This record gives sequence, structure tokens and C-alpha cells, in this order.
Amino acid sequence: MSDPPSVPAALRETAASNSAPMPLTAEAPPPLRVRGSLQGDLVRLGVLPCAVLALALTGWFTHARLATLEAQFNAEGQAIARQVAAMSDLSLYAGDVPALQNVVGAALRGGQAARIEISNSAGIFVAAGPAPAGDAPLRTFSAPVTLREASRAAAFAPAGSTTAGDAPIGLVQAFLDTTAHAQERTRTLMTGIGLAVLALLMAWAAVRHMARSIARPLRRVTRTVAALQAGQFDARCDVAAPPPRFSHAGRAEAPHHEFADLARDVNRLAERLQQHQQVSEQRVREATAVALMRMAEAEQAALSRARFLAAASHDLRQPLHAMGLFIDGLLDGATEAQRPALARLQESAAFMGVLLDDLLEISRLDAQVLAPTLADVPLAPMFDALAAQHAARAAEARVRLVWRDRGRAVRSDAALLQRVVGNLVANAIRHAPLDGTVLVAARPCAAGVRIEVRDNGVGIAPIHQSRIFEEFYQVANTERDRRQGFGLGLAICARIAALLETRIALRSALGLGSTFSVALPAAEGAAAAAAPAPAPVPAGLAGLRCLVVDDDPAILEGTAALLRQWECRCDTAATAHEALALLEADGTRYDVLLCDLQLAGGEDGMDVVAAAQRLHPQAQTVIVSGATGPEDLKRLRQHGAMLLTKPVAPAKLRALLAARRLAA
Repeated sequence: MSDPPSVPAALRETAASNSAPMPLTAEAPPPLRVRGSLQGDLVRLGVLPCAVLALALTGWFTHARLATLEAQFNAEGQAIARQVAAMSDLSLYAGDVPALQNVVGAALRGGQAARIEISNSAGIFVAAGPAPAGDAPLRTFSAPVTLREASRAAAFAPAGSTTAGDAPIGLVQAFLDTTAHAQERTRTLMTGIGLAVLALLMAWAAVRHMARSIARPLRRVTRTVAALQAGQFDARCDVAAPPPRFSHAGRAEAPHHEFADLARDVNRLAERLQQHQQVSEQRVREATAVALMRMAEAEQAALSRARFLAAASHDLRQPLHAMGLFIDGLLDGATEAQRPALARLQESAAFMGVLLDDLLEISRLDAQVLAPTLADVPLAPMFDALAAQHAARAAEARVRLVWRDRGRAVRSDAALLQRVVGNLVANAIRHAPLDGTVLVAARPCAAGVRIEVRDNGVGIAPIHQSRIFEEFYQVANTERDRRQGFGLGLAICARIAALLETRIALRSALGLGSTFSVALPAAEGAAAAAAPAPAPVPAGLAGLRCLVVDDDPAILEGTAALLRQWECRCDTAATAHEALALLEADGTRYDVLLCDLQLAGGEDGMDVVAAAQRLHPQAQTVIVSGATGPEDLKRLRQHGAMLLTKPVAPAKLRALLAARRLAA
């Protein structure tokens, strides 16, 4: 488990220093691997010697007891055989069979022998008791019958009492039943085994109790350490030593115990960790407060920048729009000597318009007023449209464009995707060498389809690759030549790609060209490559009734002059009140309303648009404004108003009016 983030840096440094490798001169010993558990080891350590000792003592006791039983049984059988031999010597010598029968009968009635037999070589055989069967548990004891002296005939004959040189005159056999003897042996064995088992159980219980008393405090210490490792620095180990004892002198003697000392050390470590955690949390809170304050300052600065860009863009668009209208109106009547100067003015106004359009696009993307409309987009018609759009520029730069759609389609917003790929193609044409090649291809990838724009130019150094998507950052345009762009195209592409929930990837190296790619999901269905719709034929604008509302006299005059030059019927209004009066006049029927968003005196152009939509529903209402603030863009999007951003190119305005005439 990794250390919690609140562990102080000092402790991490201490841990790192403790875990530092040993010097190279000393080899680290191999790790000591342990198995099982401490409690199990203690149980085995205590039970094993007790088991060995108990088994040894039980075996010795049982063996001695069984040997004693065997000796007693053998002695008893031998004594019976000798007693019968001593009592039957004279009767066997005299051949007195009845006397012999009395002797064996008397011996049998003692209950110790199961059968008695007396025999000699003369054919005398006297027996008492049942004949032994083949599987009878009997044991035989034999004793020779020797003739004793007359003075000692009535007594038992001890060993060596016969006359020297006398031979035995017969044989006595005593058969003893071993059933009782075997039962006694079994009882002895069972008693020994029972004692051994009892000793083992007692030893196991005692050792287990002692092992628990040792393992229990260790478990508590382990749980406390685990809690500290998990970040619970308020955990404490509740293992304490026994209460102090008082000596004979009356002094208190605190008992010493290793587990209690270990618990105190762990608790002291927990207290230090808790203190460091509190200090760290306080520092984190202070750093978070500083970060939040700086974030708020950055957000405020961004808002201020957005407001500044919106205001500056609006203030610049107003005169630029008027200038473009007047220049376009002057071109038709200009002399040959005036046309180059007017062309230069028109080119400069166009560059300023492009810059303002890019700033507006970034402002709209940052304000998140654009919502992509996802659909199946076949790449073939989009590549054809881009090829037609960039063919002239590629021919001028002597760059060959190669398009390979391979019949694929993606799931995306067609307009936004075309804007991204178009910007990447324009950027590749700008940086491709003479007689170079720009390849635009669709390839399969894990995400679905990857659209690549590849050129064989000089490439981009790694130091610049992380910054080329920043605003106004250009690698090879340090002199800021406006003909090479303003450094906003890739920034806009990156924002649009984020809006499409993807990103622009870059692979490049110096001298090997660059490859920009966008990965998109494949189309859900088989999107057929629809042929591009034919461009509408420009229609004449004669007789088109237009109403122009703007508080800037120059723009109002320039727009009216341009529309009248196109043979349109044009009315103008400088205020919302004048515009409403014209809209409410009897017998008027407007086809197009061109209205500024911000009018003089705080009037709102959306009120004029709403009145026109109510009084002239057939009219096309268009907001012509230089406002680029996020709030204004959101409001226009909510009302569904069409927007033309100042400065409006006359060709774009004429195309809009022509489309309106065709729709009518």
C-alpha cells in the first residue's frame, strides 16, 4: 500500500534514508522468509516437547507394566505345574492312578488352570479338564516329576531337593487360559494411551493459552500499524503493562514487559504522525486557498480579456465594415490609377476581417455557445468540397493535393469537422515545399477512423510541438508577416476538436514533414457518399425590399448605397423607434431585415427582429453586428437569430440576398 498523501515529507525522507542501499563493499544478506504464524509456531514449540516426553513416559510405563503382567502369568503357570509335580511323585512312582486323579482334580479346582495332565513313560496318563481346541487361548507350562526322599514327600519339592543322580519319572503339563491375561494387557495399553492423550490435550490447551497471550498483543500492535499506514493517525495501541507492585520497602516497582514497550513506541510514532498530518493539512489548506485565489484571479483576468476583446472587436468592426462597403462601392467607378490603391485598401481590410473573425471564433468556442450536431458524415463529398476550396491556393504554391477517403464515413458534425480539416490542409499547403505533396487520408484506428493531413515540409522541432496550439504562436513567422496567417488557426482547430470530444495528434520531426491527425468514431450506419449539391445560380437582386437598421451613419449610408447599386429597394433607420414605424407602416412588405444588435440609447436590435418576425413573417431577419462577447453570442443562439459578423464582405452579403431571392 502506498503512503497516504498527508504523510509529511520529513517522514518520507527518513523512510527513504532508512531504505537506502548498503555500500557496495558489503553484500546485503538474503531475505529471511517466514512461514505460518507466531501463534502456530508457539503452539508447535510447546506441544512438540510435551508430546515427545508424554509418549516416551507412556511407552516406558506401559512396557514395564506389560512385562510385569507377563512375568506374573508365567510364574503362576510354572508354580502350578511344579506344585502338581511335587504332589504326584509317589503316586506316579507307585502307579496309583486314583491318587493321581485326586491330585489333578484338586489342582483343577483351584480355578487357575484350565487342564492338568500327568504322564510317564510307563503309559500312565491322567488328565483333568477339557481337551484344548486348536484355537483355544491356552498356554502350556511343564514340570518334571522327580522322586523325593520319604521324609519330604508330603511337602513341595524345592529345586535341588531330589537325590543326586535321580532321573524324572514323569511329566506334568498345566494349561492356563490367557483370556484374562490378554484383557489385562489391553486395559494396560488403553490406560497408557489414555494417559498420553490426556497429557497431550492438557499440554496443547496450556500452550495454546500461552500462545494466545503472546499473539494477542502482537495482533493489536499490527492492527494499529495497519491503521497508521491507512492514514488513520488517531489510532492507538491499547497494550499496557501490569499494574505496579510494591516492594517490602514500600516502593512501587513498575513491571517491565516488551509488548508494553513496543505499544508505547507505536503510540509515540502515531502521535508524531498525527502532529505532522495536522501541520500538513494546515499547509494544504493554505496552499489550496492561495490556489483558489489565484484561480479566481485568472478567471477574472480571462473574463476581463473576453470583455476587452468583445468591446475592441465591436469598436473595430464598425469602421471596418463601413470601410469595406465604401471601398466596394468605389471600385466600380474608380479610374485605372485609383484601382491599385483601392485594391490595397481592400486587401488590408480583408486581413483585418480575417483576424477579427478568428478572434470571434475563439471567443465563441471559449463561451461554449456552439453545440455540435452529430450525424453520419461521408468523407468523400467533404474531401471533394475541400479539394475545390484549396485547389487554387495549392496550385499557386505548387503543391500537389492527394485525397484518399477510401469510402469511409465518421460520426461527427459535418461543418465543424470540415472547418478543422480545412484549416489543417491550409496550414500544410503553407508549409509544404515547392513541388511538395500534401496527403489527406482516412485510415482505420482503434477509435474508428483517423483522418490524417500529412506534408513533406521541414517539420516541427520537439521544442515547438507543445506550443503550436497556443494563440498567436508561429514557428517560422518571427517577422509577423500577415500573409502567413496570424497563428490562430491551430488554436481554433484544437478548441473545435475538444468540442467534438477528440484531440489533434501531431507526429513530426525536422526534415521529415508533419502529420496532423484526428481520431473519430466510425459512422453508425453505412453512410452513402452523397454527391455535393449543385451551387445555386446567382439570381438578380432587382426589386428586393430591404430594411437596414444601424446607429452608425457611415455604415447606414454605405450599406444603403451598396444595396441600391445592386438594384435593391432599401429603407434605413438609425433607431429602433424608426425601424418599428417603418415595419408597422401600411402597404410595406420587406424581404430582408439587416439590423445591428447594439443600437444608440441602449436599444436592443433583438426587439426589432422580434417585431419583424411578427409583422413580416416572410422576411429574413439577420443580425449584423460586431459584438463577440460570450453573453451576446449565447443570447443570439437562444433566439435562433442569424448572425453576420462585421465586417461583412460584400460578396457574402450579396450571396445571402441571392439565396433569399431564390427561396422567394
